Amino acid sequence: MKIAVIGTGYVGLVTGVALAEIGHTVTCIDVDPEKIAELNQGIPTIYEPGLGEMMLRNQKRQRLHFTDQHRVGLDGADVVYLAVGTPQLADGSANLRYIEQAAMDVAEHVQESVIVVIKSTVPVGTNVRIKQLMLSHVRSGVTIRIASNPEFLREGSAIHDTFHGDRIIIGTEDQETANVLEEINAPFGIPVVRTDVSSSEMIKYASNAFLATKISFINEIANLCEKLGADVEEVAKGMGLDHRIGSAFLKAGIGYGGSCFPKDTNALVQLAGNHHHDFNLLKSVIEVNNHQQRLLIEKMLTRFGSLSGKKVAVLGLAFKPNTDDLRESPALVLIPKLTELGAEVVCYDPIAANQGSKWISAPAVYTNSVAKALNDADCAVIVTDWPDIKRMDPQTFARLLREPIVFDGRNCYSIPAARKADIEYYSIGRPDVIPEVSK
Repeated sequence: MKIAVIGTGYVGLVTGVALAEIGHTVTCIDVDPEKIAELNQGIPTIYEPGLGEMMLRNQKRQRLHFTDQHRVGLDGADVVYLAVGTPQLADGSANLRYIEQAAMDVAEHVQESVIVVIKSTVPVGTNVRIKQLMLSHVRSGVTIRIASNPEFLREGSAIHDTFHGDRIIIGTEDQETANVLEEINAPFGIPVVRTDVSSSEMIKYASNAFLATKISFINEIANLCEKLGADVEEVAKGMGLDHRIGSAFLKAGIGYGGSCFPKDTNALVQLAGNHHHDFNLLKSVIEVNNHQQRLLIEKMLTRFGSLSGKKVAVLGLAFKPNTDDLRESPALVLIPKLTELGAEVVCYDPIAANQGSKWISAPAVYTNSVAKALNDADCAVIVTDWPDIKRMDPQTFARLLREPIVFDGRNCYSIPAARKADIEYYSIGRPDVIPEVSK
């Protein structure tokens, strides 16, 4: 089919490239001409493993195109995907400004009847509202059918998830529309769940809220483990073997981040409040996560008393490995607080180092060399569990730091490995490792 995708951010670009890969002719539309120029040169505007190669392959096959002209991109499209951002407003609700504008652009430029698929994460009721908005502006004789098709992609694994997902959710008002979307997605070979539009919208929010709840739950267990002398990793392993619970998202750390969980949990709380429902559980999940992001600072102050004049190596800026995305990363909380407390901060990230100064106004040095970050620092703080950090011999800290003191927010090393390396090691929900000479 001929498909248009409006928005070339994380969701839009991955969606467009994947649909081209399974045989559709896709045109991605974005209002940013500089971004479109890069994409037309085969340069991905986001970092995602495997995306660049797949993008180039389909551009060469003439199945994938990019334009900043809606008239060109929407011409002859059978289906239009809306994949623009829905950022968080000050009150926690979703900002629908961009999706409303995208809908107006569709209404203005489509010449024939079309199916409009909302891929963006939107509050329940948005699809119907967007349909009415388009119908009130579309030219006479043009029919708009609406569908909800939420994404469940993990940044850093988006290409894999697209082709190996657990399910594809299709929410429509009629079976004919559902049939078309199921046909589009058939080459993925992933089970399709058909539902009504409102349920599809809620499935996205409910899924992310549940996963965020699992993370905050295990983090609360981790904090209790520290007080009781238990090891959260052993606890999580024992819990996860129960098939009713499962092991996914039971890894203790310094909280969730990224573009989805923080935004979607806040939006769901706000949505519930708008309908006179007090979502106390989810409010607690958010509160736990906010505290968890400050946990390493508390541990450092307990250890040092004062951070004034201390040189601190921060390892990792991105909210998770295999992405350059800093949105809601714990680093955004940690680094300004460290500088406020008088620390000198040197930050390492293998991919996102050049993003640091764009997101963080506090004074800091950024490098893509872990050795440069660690050299002569008073301690190291692990924020992102990048593979190269996890593979690193813990004795590297003893070799490069002034004192071998590590605060690990992602539990990258086993307790025996930390003991063997003879480093002072503070992790999440596990016993501290204090060498005899430091006691």
